[in-house]
Amino acid sequence: MSKRKVTQVEMPPVVQRAAELARELKARDVVGLDLRGISSATDFFLLASGRSDVQVRAIAEHVVDELKKEGLRPTHVEGLQGGRWVLVDYIDFVVHVFHPQARNFYQLESLWGDAPRWAVADVE
Repeated sequence: MSKRKVTQVEMPPVVQRAAELARELKARDVVGLDLRGISSATDFFLLASGRSDVQVRAIAEHVVDELKKEGLRPTHVEGLQGGRWVLVDYIDFVVHVFHPQARNFYQLESLWGDAPRWAVADVE
């Protein structure tokens, strides 16, 4: 069974939890970006990829549903029906779940290249 661990303990617990939830549905390439001091829009991005439109939607829905059970509701969800790029806005952090082609096209990691990042690494 494949497990992942967060390589930086400074990631806020709620962002860590969102990463864990994404991994529960086999999200790949899970990365957190610390945008504090870089962006006034949000403090953190959490990026993840699914292998298909269906998996992208399922990952995003799982994060939303489980965080709701924990008392946290998104202020905005965008792209859920399309399944290529789902954006879930929690104000202090934003979850982006991508189809690999969309992630490669938009390259948010490069766009926010100055941001400190936390990769959630595979542990086989």
